[in-house]
Order: sequence, then C-alpha cells, then structure tokens
Amino acid sequence: MKIVCIGAGPAGLYFAISAKLRDAGHEISVVERDPPGATYGWGVVYWDDLLDTLYINDRESAQRIRAASTVWQDQVVVMRGGRAYLSGYGYSVNRSALLDVLAQRATDLGVDVQYERAVDDLAEFADADLVVVADGANSRIRQRCAEQFGTELVRGSNPYIWLGTSRVFEEFTFGFEQTPQGWIWFHAYPSAAGVSTFIVECQERTWQALGFDELDDAATTRLLEEIFDEHLAGHALISAARGKPASWQRFTQVYNQTWRHANAVLIGDAAHTTHFTIGSGTRLAMIDAVVLAEKLRENEQTGNALKEFDGEGHAAMRAVQAAARTSMAWFENLDRYADRDAVDFCFAMSSRSGLQPPWRYQVHRLTQNPLVRKGLRIANTAMRWVRARRRGESWQRRGAVSRP
Repeated sequence: MKIVCIGAGPAGLYFAISAKLRDAGHEISVVERDPPGATYGWGVVYWDDLLDTLYINDRESAQRIRAASTVWQDQVVVMRGGRAYLSGYGYSVNRSALLDVLAQRATDLGVDVQYERAVDDLAEFADADLVVVADGANSRIRQRCAEQFGTELVRGSNPYIWLGTSRVFEEFTFGFEQTPQGWIWFHAYPSAAGVSTFIVECQERTWQALGFDELDDAATTRLLEEIFDEHLAGHALISAARGKPASWQRFTQVYNQTWRHANAVLIGDAAHTTHFTIGSGTRLAMIDAVVLAEKLRENEQTGNALKEFDGEGHAAMRAVQAAARTSMAWFENLDRYADRDAVDFCFAMSSRSGLQPPWRYQVHRLTQNPLVRKGLRIANTAMRWVRARRRGESWQRRGAVSRP
C-alpha cells in the first residue's frame, strides 16, 4: 500500500512507525512543511497508560522516549502564599526530543521522511492508496476540505503563551497571581535537563489591561518575569524554542463530523483537539496512530478500516472532549473560585470535570498532611515500579527531578 502522511508530528510519525511494523511492504512517506527540529512548545506530559501502549506497540521507540523523559511527583497549587497538593505522578518529555526519537525510528524502518515540503492540496497525492492528514489543529488540508469533513471550530477566550524557564520544577505546579488588572496564572513542569515548560494563561480582559496586546516579545517576557518573580526564584523565562519566539494564542477546539474523505483520513489534532489543561493531546494523537495502523492490518479493504476507525474513534472521543470543554470553561471563569484559600481552590480545580462525592473533599484535606503525602509518594513510587516491571521496562530511578 502506498501511504502518505502529511505532518511530521507525533501523530504522523508514530502512524508511519506503527503501519510499517505491521507490514514492512507498505510504501510510506511523511512530508513536513517545516525543517528538521522545528517545533512549537516545550514539553509534553503523559502517564503510564500511554507508556504501556507504546511498549506493546513498539518497544524500541518506547525505550528511547522513556529514557528522554522526566518523572514528576504530585501536582501543587500555589496561591496567596499558600500551597495545596494533589497526589500522583506523571512523565514529561521535551517535544523536540520526542520528535527526534520518532523521526529516527521511522527512518530506521524505511519510512521516507521529507522536510521543508509544503502540502496544501490532496490532489498532489491522488495516486496514493491512503493520505493520513496529521498536520495539527490548524491543518491546511482540513481547511480546504472543511465541508467534506464537517469541520466545526470553537475558539476559546483565554489568551495563553507557551514558554520555557531555567527554573526546574519538581512538581507539576499551578501558580496563581492576583494583579491589579486581574488574575494571571501558569502551569509548569519539567521537560528536559535544566529546563521546565511554563505555560501562562489569563482572561482576555486581564491580558488587555496588562498591555500584552501591545508588548513585543522581549517586553512580554520581562513583564511575566516580574509578575511571577517569586515562583521563578530568580530564573529567566525563555521565549524562543529553536529560534522562533513564542506568541500569545487562543485555544481552538476542533471537531469534525467525519474523519475520512476520499482517500484521506484525519488523525491527532487535525481530527480533534482537547484543551491543554487536561494534558491529553499527544497521548490521543499517538493512540490514533496505533488504532489506525491496526485497523488497516485487520481489514483487507481500506474503506472498511477507515469506517471502523472513524466510528470507534468518535465514540471514544465524546467523553474526552466533553471533559476538555468543561476544563477550558472552568479556567475561563476562574475568578468565580478565586476567593477561596489554596486548599479549597485546589479541590475546586481538581473536580472541575465532574461532580464529586462529599467524602472526596475530606480525603483531599487529609492529603495535605505532610506525612500522608510522604506515604502517598512511596505508594506511587511502588506503583510506578510495578507498572515498569509489568511492561518489561528496566527499572532505574532515572529522570528524577532535583529540587531547586
């Protein structure tokens, strides 16, 4: 089968890997408009469920991704000088390191990865048996065929900017600052050695009142460093990722009534987006890649494979996208909850995607005790060990973050 993947992000590259592993006879090309190494953002987060899937699907790339990843323990909310905790752990990996691993693995398997080749029209690949459209939330191919895919776009109201910092955060940290112009906050987590991802978000009226609509890149970074000076502990914010400065964005919710049209299929953010506050975009993109590759293996007819992928994928995405919409709306109305102390605010944030039984609040209060948190960390480490052994991962205490 002749397959072309448009977009060398996690979705496109991992589909190419997954399809090639299932049938080495596939002739697969991945085309990307940007040069090698060009990427937006800093780090991406994921959890054991994705790591389990990656090890089952392709142990070679899974090991490399895990080796490049950092483990963080707990989520912490910092607000008005108070701190509140949510127990748990996760992994984060620098986005550019992830893409390097996937591009090299795809090349090793015989995939033709082509950079600096822009594609705007499906007609260019009329001779392909399948075109996998994986060029992100702003997909040009999807825009050209919006009517056929039944594309619906909803733009969020909160401006956000994706930065880095030399401050290494041990926990996944949410920091909230009240300025005379309104609340502004960040989400920070380790993403590479000596670097953390630092995403800043606020409401539109706060953004305009602080003057961000008129500030250039350098002035924006300086003002944010002043606002979050205590959280950054003297460390700098970094705007440019591989030479390109960050810019303020508004999150776009992408929904398509169907993910297939003619010889093309949408996957990853081109097909669906979930707000970054639930941290599922990369996981969903890579799962799309695995499922589509498996459907193609199971079905002799490509049309049947795409039909199953489309139907089952839409069904699986309903709850996820509903939770993501709810999470986005909560942060867009954050000032409704900001009169609470850090512990109560943290509970409201953690339960934003659904109703919670009354006892859950009492458990949350209990977990603020340092001894209880220590016990939970030990339990989480044990769980991580069990999951690692189960998937055949060699256990090392690698990727731990040094406390700054």
